[in-house]
Amino acid sequence: MMSNFSPQKPEKEVISIRIKSETLKQIDDMATKVGISRNELINQCIEFALKNSDKNFKS
Repeated sequence: MMSNFSPQKPEKEVISIRIKSETLKQIDDMATKVGISRNELINQCIEFALKNSDKNFKS
């Protein structure tokens, strides 16, 4: 028997950030190179940084 497919959309919020123009160019270049959106790359970078940050830094 096949499991039921239950698509879900994770809750996200729109925010605004300011970053250096050169950083944005690097992000755009990398996103294009791997074939994902700028938004998805930034989200993955943030998640990676949070998972790999010093445990004492996390609350």
